Amino acid sequence: MGKLMAVLIVAVVVALCLADRARSDASDHRYKVGDAVPLYANKVGPFHNPSETYRYFDLPFCIPAHLKEKKEALGEVLNGDRLVSAPYKLDFQRDKESEVICQKKLTREEVAQFRTAVVKDYYFQMYYDDLPIWGFIGKVDKEGKDPSEYKYFLYKHIHFDIAYNKDRVIEINVRTDPDALVDLTEDKEVDVEFMYTVKWKETATPFEKRMDKYSQSSSLPHHLEIHWFSIINSCVTVLLLTGFLATIFMRVLKNDFVKYAHDEESAEDQEETGWKYIHGDVFRYPKYKSLFSAALGSGTQLFTLTVFIFILALVGVFYPYNRGALFTALVVIYALTSGIAGYTATSFYCQLEGSNWVRNLLLTGCLFCGPLFLTFCFLNTVAIAYTATAALPFGTIVVIVLIWTLVTSPLLVLGGIAGKNSKAEFQAPCRTTKYPREIPPLPWYRGTIPQMAMAGFLPFSAIYIELYYIFASVWGHRIYTIYSILFIVFIILLIVTAFITVALTYFQLAAEDHEWWLRSFLCGGSTGLFIYAYCLYYYYARSDMSGFMQTSFFFGYMACICYGFFLMLGTVGFRAALLFVRHIYRSIKCE
Repeated sequence: MGKLMAVLIVAVVVALCLADRARSDASDHRYKVGDAVPLYANKVGPFHNPSETYRYFDLPFCIPAHLKEKKEALGEVLNGDRLVSAPYKLDFQRDKESEVICQKKLTREEVAQFRTAVVKDYYFQMYYDDLPIWGFIGKVDKEGKDPSEYKYFLYKHIHFDIAYNKDRVIEINVRTDPDALVDLTEDKEVDVEFMYTVKWKETATPFEKRMDKYSQSSSLPHHLEIHWFSIINSCVTVLLLTGFLATIFMRVLKNDFVKYAHDEESAEDQEETGWKYIHGDVFRYPKYKSLFSAALGSGTQLFTLTVFIFILALVGVFYPYNRGALFTALVVIYALTSGIAGYTATSFYCQLEGSNWVRNLLLTGCLFCGPLFLTFCFLNTVAIAYTATAALPFGTIVVIVLIWTLVTSPLLVLGGIAGKNSKAEFQAPCRTTKYPREIPPLPWYRGTIPQMAMAGFLPFSAIYIELYYIFASVWGHRIYTIYSILFIVFIILLIVTAFITVALTYFQLAAEDHEWWLRSFLCGGSTGLFIYAYCLYYYYARSDMSGFMQTSFFFGYMACICYGFFLMLGTVGFRAALLFVRHIYRSIKCE
């Protein structure tokens, strides 16, 4: 297993390095005076709808004479990046004053197009020597109280302020000239002269620290205070839960062990009560063995994927604006860890004396990928209808299909064969009786749904503060770089999920309900449902997202992410409950 993990890490790092090499035309980032420095226009779109982005020249800007599209890595395409050569020429250490790009007569349709973009708060994004730059394309003058009196303006003069250190570009800032405006309020043809100004200045900042300014925003003192408050809140939850469970284990279980030992010595024929009473049923295999094993396999794979992503984040691979690195890592690691899903699912299925392991393997392969694929097909169709950059090109879809066919599927099958041949037996401390005992009538709050609500609330309360920052980063323009704090929160999430599932499993067994297998999985995974409920709150209360495309992308992909959390945390909950149940039944004499 250690060798496998080493190979996985090496493969991912190589893939990310190859993607990184594809990012810049000038790989050494060194220039002489007058050298052309690569400037690429990336995309435009409504500021509040991060998924709804379009190609830069979908708006009628000045198109350069030689329009060149940049080759992009897989992760960049998945991220919606479509880089093309920009119309501005920012040669190294060459100042320019009010340089004209082009003079253009905007038709009525083009004026309407720009006006719609200004109304929707369109921004543009470019990359200069791999440094990101943004700006708004225009502004709305709301001096009149009535919307019909608003005036709409397009910025026609852009100022580039660039800092350099010797032969390297260190920083670039963009600002628009507030006096150089084009009135777009009326539906009529307009003459526009697009211009730009370039100012260079020297700085002492070393090249190695030029990305620091992008990550500093999430490390500001008031943000750090909130992050640490989140961690303290989570730690208090863990301590309370640990104390609660320690009380159960030290007092209740100890009393149970003493009581059961006394009962065996005093009266062999005395009727048993509590969790010992169902020792002949507690290890009875669950219904839907194939589905249960497939869920465990998929959950184990997603847990491994998350751990690898954290390792890469903590070693600094996902620095701000390393375009597409996260998406590349997710695709590559998911493909390479599919063998873990196959092995875990098939070996557990065979332990439960399942016979049709091939069907179980197919179910494992489709359990997470199936809903994800259907969601992707729908959302990609929506993106194509909108002509947005989120629509994947045919070539990229072919690459993903090839990865799934040539890497994911073979590794899944190999893992399944290894799991089938492992010949492991299920370790049960007690023999299972031939006929199941009847479960006594239980109050409503011991039902599956109330128990799931109780199980999911505590882990969610431990992470909900951090969730806002993650959502604002994924579905907004904030930058999240404090991966160490996120990793601590993730560990706390796992601990709370395991503890609460164990506690609820004990109460379930004490009530003589022996059908704990599926319940422990559902209780562990219920945090995923709470996260999805938080999505509704975030969308309506904390964000300004709007429109069918952005709404469908947000709720569609968040449903897949929350489903992944459900499978991963469900696996953690079941594994913790299984360890606990084996421990307590090993501690008593079972006939």
